[in-house]
Amino acid sequence: MFKDLLREAYDAMRYNRRRTALTMLGMAWGIATVVMLLAYGNGFGQACENIFANFGTKLMVLVPGRSSMQAGGQKAGVPLRLTLDDVDLLSSNVPQIMRITPDVSKTCHIQYETRTYDFSVHGEYPSAISIRALSVAQGRFYNLEDQVQRAQVVVLGSETKEKLFSGRNALHEHVRIDGISFEVIGVLDPKMQAGNDNINRVLYVPFTTMSALKDTHYLDSVWFNYETPEYMRLEGSVRYVLAMQHRYNPKDRRALQVFNLMDQVHEFAVITMGLKILLGFIGTLTLGIGGVGLMNIMLVSVAQRTREIGMEKSLGARRRDIFWQFLAEALTISFVGGLLGVILAYAVSLSVGRLTLYSAMAQHAEGGDIRLVLDPLTLLIATAILGLVGLASGMLPAIRASRLDPIEALRYE
Repeated sequence: MFKDLLREAYDAMRYNRRRTALTMLGMAWGIATVVMLLAYGNGFGQACENIFANFGTKLMVLVPGRSSMQAGGQKAGVPLRLTLDDVDLLSSNVPQIMRITPDVSKTCHIQYETRTYDFSVHGEYPSAISIRALSVAQGRFYNLEDQVQRAQVVVLGSETKEKLFSGRNALHEHVRIDGISFEVIGVLDPKMQAGNDNINRVLYVPFTTMSALKDTHYLDSVWFNYETPEYMRLEGSVRYVLAMQHRYNPKDRRALQVFNLMDQVHEFAVITMGLKILLGFIGTLTLGIGGVGLMNIMLVSVAQRTREIGMEKSLGARRRDIFWQFLAEALTISFVGGLLGVILAYAVSLSVGRLTLYSAMAQHAEGGDIRLVLDPLTLLIATAILGLVGLASGMLPAIRASRLDPIEALRYE
């Protein structure tokens, strides 16, 4: 019976080729719109993920502040000072922390031959390369041995290297930082840099070596990454551990400022989901217009084939046989049009390539641009929407055809 339905649907479509082709074109355009809009939403979400991954997603930064609440007999307004003891305390008491590093920074006078600039120098542990999501373009990052030996080695940010060396090789050259000679052992890949950010105009030296440039007893900040999805609970644990150590109220947000990138990640995830739903709704409306066209064409087909329907019923065709005959024709047109629409969507996505988004506002930000991402879930959602529209468009004509009175149908002119 299924083969008979397909054969009848094919014969009917071949008999009205132009009308069928135009209807399929409307369905193809509708499903292509749905797929491309959903793919755009996926691409927007992927671009946001790439932007945040540039800095490291599961990352927390602790910056000491000044207490604003009285606690433990201490008055408000006491400055919080973090030391290496706090780093060790967090490492031993908060198991969710994967890697941790202190950070001490200073704007230093950088000199190479006749070129001099003022750039920020950061003294951190070797784990900073993973915590900060840094990538080495040339050479290497300093290691634990450099840390232990207080080696006077430095890793340059991409713009720092260009400013000091232009196109020349920087590896194993020596630069002077506040008059002290450091050997260049590595150059970093450029990171996304928006506005006046100086994220690529930096230098990294071992934390122990940083003491030659600045007193490292008190830390400017502490950076760490973590593995637990419950980042709010982790933040609470960190605040509690340090509050017990320094005797301030754990609820005092001003005493310890915690910057957690996952807060922004989740906010943008909600925005991305809302955008996908909106784009899917718009695409569904566009496909619905094609469905209305399919319904009209099928109603015209029912009117033109009224006598044929009457003949079939007089020869013993049941109401459900007529119903499935016209519904199969509508679904076949929807399926073929949908297949053409998916092919069109793939062709457009491949030809469009990258759509400018973050690179219009930031340097080295091509990863933050939008690419039309066609994943299996997108095709599954588009197919489900196509099936519902095709079913809804074919139901009314099929019901009308199945309910025709055979005597009146045979007398129809």
